[in-house]
Amino acid sequence: MAQEDVFKKIVSHCKEYGFVFPSSDIYDGLGAVYDYGQNGVELKNNIKQYWWQSMVLLHENIVGIDAAIFMHPTVWKASGHVDAFNDPLIDNRDSKKRYRADVLIEDQLAKIEEKINKEVAKAQKRFGDAFDEAQFRATNGRVLEHQAKFDALHERYSKAMNDMDLAELKQIILDEEIVCPISGTRNWTDVRQFNLMFKTEMGSTADGASTVYLRPETAQGIFVNYLNVQKTGRMKIPFGIAQIGKAFRNEIVARQFIFRMREFEQMEMQFFVKPGTELDWFTQWKQHRRAWHEALGFGSENYRYHDHEKLAHYANAATDIEFKMPFGFKEVEGIHSRTNFDLSQHAKYSGRKIEYFDPETNESYTPYVIETSIGVDRMFLSVMCHSYQEEKLEGGETRVVLKLPAALAPVKLAVLPLVKKDGLPEKAHEIMNDLKFHFNCKYEEKDSIGKRYRRQDAIGTPYCITVDHDTLTDNCVTLRDRDTMEQTRVPISELRALIEDKVSITSLLKKLQ
Repeated sequence: MAQEDVFKKIVSHCKEYGFVFPSSDIYDGLGAVYDYGQNGVELKNNIKQYWWQSMVLLHENIVGIDAAIFMHPTVWKASGHVDAFNDPLIDNRDSKKRYRADVLIEDQLAKIEEKINKEVAKAQKRFGDAFDEAQFRATNGRVLEHQAKFDALHERYSKAMNDMDLAELKQIILDEEIVCPISGTRNWTDVRQFNLMFKTEMGSTADGASTVYLRPETAQGIFVNYLNVQKTGRMKIPFGIAQIGKAFRNEIVARQFIFRMREFEQMEMQFFVKPGTELDWFTQWKQHRRAWHEALGFGSENYRYHDHEKLAHYANAATDIEFKMPFGFKEVEGIHSRTNFDLSQHAKYSGRKIEYFDPETNESYTPYVIETSIGVDRMFLSVMCHSYQEEKLEGGETRVVLKLPAALAPVKLAVLPLVKKDGLPEKAHEIMNDLKFHFNCKYEEKDSIGKRYRRQDAIGTPYCITVDHDTLTDNCVTLRDRDTMEQTRVPISELRALIEDKVSITSLLKKLQ
């Protein structure tokens, strides 16, 4: 099945099973804004809990805060967002559709890369175990031709982005004969910049109101609270401040479901270090954050680093952790060495001295910062994309199953009475009332037991127990495993011990130690 078709099925599955709905759905939705349903909010909360505990529980020198969405407007002047938070946009005159120029070119690069990968895949199939991929890439004529084209385009694109040469970006689009996906034409406007911040007014009257912004990132809430946290927490360098919160960007080219939205959630940690040590810490956090992702068991081959060609003016190192989505490798997390830019800017604009006094060296300095920033919604999407599977069963039947990591699953255990009589519902409720204090359980009695199993498979419930007539005499239930569909008879008294450790966030955290 084409990956595009798989992605459409995932989007449909998210709505059908209560994970993600279009916002204001009864009014035909609002572009690039989504609501999380009853199962989606549980999965999302579990992702956030996994991240939060991996930061503040496993690190004695990392604490959390929750800063307000509204901030003093000068914050965004100091951070550079007022003057420089722009996307390069281009319109197609025939379709009247607007695109990000950089995304169009990156998609073109991805097409060339895909051609290379297809050549490699064909050769691998032809030569089998004797295939030497490195030698093939270095000697095959077609691969070398594609690679030379990729390198030339990549170099030209990187220079244009670093120089923010809008005319050159348009020229690249024209030279590469990139067409509008809707109209199929190359009738492009010039490239221009568009600021992504949402503005609003704060105040009781129009004359007395002041312009404020919906924050486009959560990081600045951490930076402006650096002194508060450092002093009240008696924090010593190095230390980190973590935060989970909403951010808002007026994305003109929002696409790919919840991958790029106008209202989204971030999990960010700013780690304050001594100047001169930042690149060592950058390397450590780069490795640590990838380990966090790989602990979910999705396979290391589905992750890769993408080192930035164009560094932000405040950074001296930056990399993305990319995950293999149905539409290609895409960024889910960024790790940046932000130097001392943010704290220095806020010191300059606020007139406050923002430094750290090191009692060991008897000196004061402005700390450097290593940032780890992950989009909750993108993380959610990567989990859904990897977990969604269609399996052929004996007899020709197909089941749709979400093989979610058990610790992230919205429902950990479904309690199912075999029939709705003979005291079985009462016994099932008794079991559920005992276990619901330890993990999220769901009771269901409608339809046949087979149909109920399929519904639980579709929402990713790792375990189901069936309460039957024998349960009333032997105090045992049938425990069914989602992934293997194996069923075993177990005593009710052992259920908590069998399930709890496998479905707890702790089971993931232990992999990080």
